[in-house]
Amino acid sequence: MAKMHQIDWLFAIGTVFFILSLWGIGANDVANSYATSVSSKSLTLVQAGVLATFTEFIGAISLGQQVTSTIRSGVFSVTPFENSPGVLVLAMVVAEVGSATWLALCTWLGFPVSTTQSIVGALVGVGIASNISVNWGWKTGSVSQIAASWGIAPCIAAGFGAIIFMSIKVLVHDRKDPMKWALRVLPFYYALTAGILALFLVISGGHGIPTLDEMGAGQATGIILGVFGGVLIVAAVFFLPYYHAKLVKEDHRLRPWHIPMGPLLWRENYSLYLPGSANGDIPDYYASEFADGQDSGSSFRSEKVPSQVQSGEEESTIPKSGHLLPSENDTITAHDTPTDGHHHEAKAREFDAVNSLPWAHPKRILATIKLIFTYGITRDVVSHQSKGLESVHARAKQYENKVEHLWTTAQICTAMLMSIAHGANDVSNAIGPFTTEYATWSSGVTSTKTDTPTWIKAVGGLGLGFGFWTFGYHIMRNLGNRITKHTPTRGYSMELAAAVTVLLASRLGLPVSTTQCITGGIVGVALTNGDLKSINWKQLGKIFLGWVLTVPSAGLISGILMGMALNVPRWGPRP
Repeated sequence: MAKMHQIDWLFAIGTVFFILSLWGIGANDVANSYATSVSSKSLTLVQAGVLATFTEFIGAISLGQQVTSTIRSGVFSVTPFENSPGVLVLAMVVAEVGSATWLALCTWLGFPVSTTQSIVGALVGVGIASNISVNWGWKTGSVSQIAASWGIAPCIAAGFGAIIFMSIKVLVHDRKDPMKWALRVLPFYYALTAGILALFLVISGGHGIPTLDEMGAGQATGIILGVFGGVLIVAAVFFLPYYHAKLVKEDHRLRPWHIPMGPLLWRENYSLYLPGSANGDIPDYYASEFADGQDSGSSFRSEKVPSQVQSGEEESTIPKSGHLLPSENDTITAHDTPTDGHHHEAKAREFDAVNSLPWAHPKRILATIKLIFTYGITRDVVSHQSKGLESVHARAKQYENKVEHLWTTAQICTAMLMSIAHGANDVSNAIGPFTTEYATWSSGVTSTKTDTPTWIKAVGGLGLGFGFWTFGYHIMRNLGNRITKHTPTRGYSMELAAAVTVLLASRLGLPVSTTQCITGGIVGVALTNGDLKSINWKQLGKIFLGWVLTVPSAGLISGILMGMALNVPRWGPRP
């Protein structure tokens, strides 16, 4: 039972902004994990939304404790609040308000900012306004140490990304027969991804997993090598014959559920259970995403011409007809330009039929609910209308399309690994302050030593997934092909590099910016093109501007609110 009922109202406000903060982190930051997979056509936005819901939850539950501790007590000491637990709750609530407000604003404007910087900046503002000492030094969890990781982490991720992609170039892309070499080395990259995940699960421990000290170096090494070897064998036995039959023999009837057939697919004449249609199902990963505003066979059209739409520009998505559901006469934004005309024509007819019904008709209500629930995962985040960006993409060297397709599964695995790492690292940006609020409010004692309750981490993981599901598309546009050309081999390298960097930081208790890690990985891989013009530096400049403004802006919001709360006039009793 709670002890401090006199501040129930304050805790309620904190809970509201805790949820809003989770939504903002999910909408702004989870895109870091899946943006390259969607932009390289390895995943659809719907598939990314479903995966994000599960992977963020897993990361928050299993690996989120250490960084949460840093956020809760690393920026400033809670010693000045020992005799004023209510003021500590106020401080954490104000920090959540400042961080959540800035995140919501940046997400609305389309700036992919660091949610870590946002909460740290908010805590610094609270500390300064409260006239308490901020931990600026180089102690564990200090502002200087965290800030240093913001600069170091992108560079490390860029280095990892360049090394990983260069290894694929040397071993596969630059060979005379890249498909043959791709099939030879693909199991190794699968095993490498699984081994890295096993490594950090072993190092992190907790939730039923013995810590590294408890199991010893020998047992830990055995587990990691066992996972690596097991995945290597599984990939060689099951995945290689599947991809050989699909890409070399060009049997387009094959679907993922045929992977368990394994060695049977090496035969010349094999029979398939539940075969798919025989049409080609391998996308062109180097096809242009440039949408010139012309009619693509759909009734949806944009009123803007290409020269009016620049990279990064957003347009209104309000239908001209005033209907809640779009009709054939409504304007769709340039970013929503469909690539499948027949599909969207059918959708237009469906919506137009529903719009003719009374507003209280069950079919219209159900259609409206469906539209609201699926709006965030049915946007087009790949196409663009910038001729300059098309020129940037054209400078990326093209490799064999079938070889790129081999890395789609591996890229999806790295995206999931990156998302798990994000759930472990960045969920603390919301649950760290809220855990302190909850522990202090419920116990009446100032303390940050208690463990984060599992239910708070569970709510945090689900909140991140919900944020991505509803508004993550807005940020994915700016972290995808708007920076450089993405393909499966490139996306795999970017995501694995960022995941390694984030998981390493999570182990050390450093709440690094996943935005900066994935951006570093993207730049590192793009630099291997050997052409600086293969990177959209203007877009990177916008992202960097958001990074620079985040700490002072979040700190200013929280500092002003904290200063006002602490210095509000104390009026006497009412007559």
